[in-house]
Amino acid sequence: MDALSRAGPRRARCSLGAASPGARAAAAPWARFSAWLECVCVVTFDLELGQALELVYPSDFRLTDKEKSSICYLSFPDSHSGCLGDTQFSFRIRQCSGQRSPWLAEDRHYNRGAPVSLQREPAHYFGYVYFRQVKDGSVKRGYFQKSLVLVSRLPFVRLFQALLSLIAPEYFDKSAPCLEAVCSEIDEWPAPAPGQTLNLPVMGVVLQVHIPSRVDKPECSPAKPCSHENSLPAPVILTSVHELDLFRCFQPVLTHVQTLWELMLLGEPLLVLAPSPATSSEMVLALISCLQPLKFCCDYRPYFTVHDSEFKEFTTRTQAPPNVVLGVTNPFFIKALQRWPHILRVGEPRVAGDLPKQVKLKKPSRLKTLDTKPGLYTAYSAHLHRDKALLKRLLKGLQKQQPWDAQTALLRRHLLELTQSFIIPLEHYMASLMPLRKNITPWKTPPQIRPFRQDDFLRSLEHAGPQLTCILKGDWLGLYRRFFKSPHFDGWYRQRHKEMAQKLEALHLEAICEAQNIETWMKDKSEVEIVDLVLKLREKLVQAQGHQLPVKEATLQRAQLCIETVIGSLPKDLQAVLCPP
Repeated sequence: MDALSRAGPRRARCSLGAASPGARAAAAPWARFSAWLECVCVVTFDLELGQALELVYPSDFRLTDKEKSSICYLSFPDSHSGCLGDTQFSFRIRQCSGQRSPWLAEDRHYNRGAPVSLQREPAHYFGYVYFRQVKDGSVKRGYFQKSLVLVSRLPFVRLFQALLSLIAPEYFDKSAPCLEAVCSEIDEWPAPAPGQTLNLPVMGVVLQVHIPSRVDKPECSPAKPCSHENSLPAPVILTSVHELDLFRCFQPVLTHVQTLWELMLLGEPLLVLAPSPATSSEMVLALISCLQPLKFCCDYRPYFTVHDSEFKEFTTRTQAPPNVVLGVTNPFFIKALQRWPHILRVGEPRVAGDLPKQVKLKKPSRLKTLDTKPGLYTAYSAHLHRDKALLKRLLKGLQKQQPWDAQTALLRRHLLELTQSFIIPLEHYMASLMPLRKNITPWKTPPQIRPFRQDDFLRSLEHAGPQLTCILKGDWLGLYRRFFKSPHFDGWYRQRHKEMAQKLEALHLEAICEAQNIETWMKDKSEVEIVDLVLKLREKLVQAQGHQLPVKEATLQRAQLCIETVIGSLPKDLQAVLCPP
C-alpha cells in the first residue's frame, strides 16, 4: 500500500525506479506505455489488512483511496467462489471525479478511427486480473494468494488476457524484476492505431494483433499477417483484441439469447449471478457485445462485490434500479437486489462438447436467496419471436462436434444482423432529416436539422422497416417504442445528430470556399459584417484542423485563401487587428 500512498501525480513518467529530474526530462515519460495501460498493480492478501496493494508500476501513477480500495477488493474472488489454481477475470470501476488524463490528444486521435464500442473509456478503468491461489506451507494461512492486475481504459479483453497469461506465471515465480522488464518492453510498443496490424514483443514472444477500425466491414476476415520473414520468433497471432467466444459464454442461455438481446437493447437493469468471477465477467461482456456495432450506453460491471464503494448506490430502495448490467458471485445480491426486474442465474460450466441444461424463464416471485436454481427470472415478454432455425443449427453443430469458432461465428452473425436490421430504419429516417445540399448557400446561416418525430418514424416502418432485412416476426413497433425511452436511443441520437451537425458545418464551409463572387458579396456589406465573416471562417477552420469537421485538405487551403482575400479588402487598421504582427 505504501508504494501507492507515496505516489505523485500522473505526469512525469520516466522510470520504474528513482530518477533524477534531468533523467526525467530526457526520457519520454511512459507515453507509449500509457497508450495501452494506465498502470500494473499487484494485490496480495495481508493477514491484518486483508487485500492490499503490494506494488504499482509506474510507481508515480496516482490512484485515489477509493480506486485503490475498489481494485483491491475486485482483484480477489469472494469467499463464495472457491477458486483454486489460476483464474482470469475482469472488472470495471468508475474513475473518480477530478482525475485528468494528460493524453487527451492521443485519445481523440485513437477514438476518431476506432469503432464506438472500442473507444477509450473517458470515465472508467478496466481491470484485467490474473489470480493465483495455491497451497503453500510457508505462508501462515496455508495458501499463496496474489493477483496481477492490468489497469487500462481500452476494452481489449482478449489481448490483455493473453498478455497476463505470459506475464503472471513468470512474475509469481520471479517477482518484481520480471514486471519491471515487461513494463519497459510495453513502453516500446507502437501506439494502438485503428486499422493497423501490430507486432508487440513481450518476454521473448511477439503478439500480432489487428486494431479494429470503424471502416472495417463487420465480420471481415482477419487482417493479413504482417510480414515476419526476418522476425524471430514467429509471432503469435491473436484473431481479435476484444471478441469473446460467444457460443461458449452463451451455452446455458442459447434458448433465450434474443430475449437477452432485447433487454440489452432497452438498457434494462440485469443482475448476473455466476459461480465464479471468470463466468460472471465473461457473461456480462458477452451480453454487452450483443449490440455491436451499436454503442452500449449504460453502465456495466463484469464483476462486483459487496465491498465496492458503489454498493449502496446500486442497492438503494428509494429509487428505481439503475440501468446497469451487474455481474456477481455472492448469492446475497439476490436478497439485496430483489427489486431488480431481471436476474440471470447461471450454473457451473460443463465439460466441452456437452451442452449444459438450458436455463428456464421463471417469474421473479420464485426467487430464493441462497439456493436459487439457474434460470432467467423476469416478467418480461419478448417482442420478437424466437429464431428456432438458428437454435436448431447451433444444437446440430454441437452434436456434429463442429468447431466452436464456427458456432461462435454463426451466433455473432445472427446478433449483428439483428442489431443492424433494427438500426438501419433509424439511420435512414435520421438521414432524411438532413437539409438538402442545394439549400446550403454561402452567405446564409445553414438550415437546421429537422427534429426527430417518433410518430413519423413509426409510420415510415410500414414501407422501410426491419422486415426488409430480417425474417423475424413480432411486435417491432412495440420494441421501437420502448427503445425510444432507453439510454441507448438517447446515446445513438446524440451521436448521430452531432455527426450530422458537423457535416452541415463542413458543407457550409465548402459552399463558402467554392463561391465565385465573394468580392461582389462584400461590396454592400458593412465592416462589422465582413469581420463577422472572418471570425466565423476562422472558427470553422480551427474546428476542421482539429478534425472536428469532415473536410478535405484542399477545402482547408481554399478557406485560408478566402480569409486572406476578405481581410485584404479591409482598412489597414482593421487588418492590423485581425492579423497582429
